[in-house]
Amino acid sequence: MPNISSNIELNGINFINESERKGSARSLFWPWAAANVSFLALSYGSFFLGFGISFWQATFAAVIGTVSSFFLVGISSLAGKRANAPTMTLSRAAFGVKGNIVPGLLSYLIFVGWETVLVSLATLATESVFTRVGNLDPNLSRVLGFLLAGGLTVFGGVLGFKVIMKLQVYLTNATIILTAGYIALTVDQINWASVNSIPSGSAQGFIGALIFGVTGLGLGWVNCAADYSRYLPRNLSDKAVVGWTVFGASVVPIILVIYGALLAGSSEELRGLVASDPIGALTTLLPTWYLIPFALVAVLGLIGGAILDLYSSGLTLVSIGLPVKRHVAASIDGVIMTIGTIYLVWFASDFFVPFQGFLITLGVPIAAWSGLFVADVLMRKSYSEKELFNSSGRYGAYNFKSIGLVALGAVIGWGLVTNSLASWLSWQGYLLGPIGGRSGSWAYANLGVIAALLIGFTGHIVLSRKKIKRDEL
Repeated sequence: MPNISSNIELNGINFINESERKGSARSLFWPWAAANVSFLALSYGSFFLGFGISFWQATFAAVIGTVSSFFLVGISSLAGKRANAPTMTLSRAAFGVKGNIVPGLLSYLIFVGWETVLVSLATLATESVFTRVGNLDPNLSRVLGFLLAGGLTVFGGVLGFKVIMKLQVYLTNATIILTAGYIALTVDQINWASVNSIPSGSAQGFIGALIFGVTGLGLGWVNCAADYSRYLPRNLSDKAVVGWTVFGASVVPIILVIYGALLAGSSEELRGLVASDPIGALTTLLPTWYLIPFALVAVLGLIGGAILDLYSSGLTLVSIGLPVKRHVAASIDGVIMTIGTIYLVWFASDFFVPFQGFLITLGVPIAAWSGLFVADVLMRKSYSEKELFNSSGRYGAYNFKSIGLVALGAVIGWGLVTNSLASWLSWQGYLLGPIGGRSGSWAYANLGVIAALLIGFTGHIVLSRKKIKRDEL
């Protein structure tokens, strides 16, 4: 117990003291690589082809979409390096000290929701493999998977930054090695003739796949990027911080998406299986003896992302006003995640998919916030620590311009997306009429996410540029 308690990070939403700021930009490689080394990226290769495009179009869409989305994450990381505080603390400068509760609540729901989904997926993946290999009782397999995934997630998220940075190094290396094993065992399944015979798709299909890459890979990490750069010295190169963030987060997902597209392009049967079981379908290509390593890499890849979600959800909960220490907030989130996972895995019959639809719906206003925050980082060169905690200071209590931009981005964004994951979300897509409607060629291109992002970005530059200059005089 003494060793564990001594490793708990005591910093919360405060600025980090100069004595604690250390490290180099390359240290950012590990958390972002671990969070994005996942077998889900292999399945994304099949999803890209699902837009009716060729392998080469899918490759270009994957590269451009992944790098551009994580470039936004890199820009957000600069805020942490400059001000040495978490993302949702620094967001107060744009929304007001009290007004920041709006994006804070949205981010909190996203974090808790996705950490629950990731741990649930890890639990179910373990069940599938253990049941097939060891003939174990399905419930016992689920319990083992849940204890591993949930335990590591809570362990890293509660103990905090130093433990996460060390743990992510091991998760990244183990996952990369085991993923390389998967590639070596399945490379003979690639049929280049089948892959090259896939015809080129339309411009709408290519743009849809490109936007899918942006929204499905990097965009969801913008609202926590500064959480992992805030311990870095302020004198580090901005280019290095952005570069290592983008490289760490992008390099493995790009390889896996391209390889996944090769596998899916070689087999229509695999494409069909991936659509219904994104992780389990990948086991059909493996010899039985590698299923245990596969289960391990699947679980570790999902855990890497869940740990970052749990850690940042704890910081966000404190930033919106819960009067507890960071590790206590993370523990509360761990309990919520545990209850949510147990419900999804053991009791829900048809809740899992609609729940993902709910989280994707929340992603639209988060995209508007992301665009706004990135614009704010680009325009604002410094932050006043004391005034981020004083609603009577230069940042004010509420910035209704920023809150209004998020609301506008959500209204327009929801009108330009469709969500087939839940019947109660059929109201979305109400602005798609002029470009083909809810069943047209643009219906599943996620145009609304990009629209919300651009509204937040350009709107904040137009409405707040002069005020930010006055703030920094």
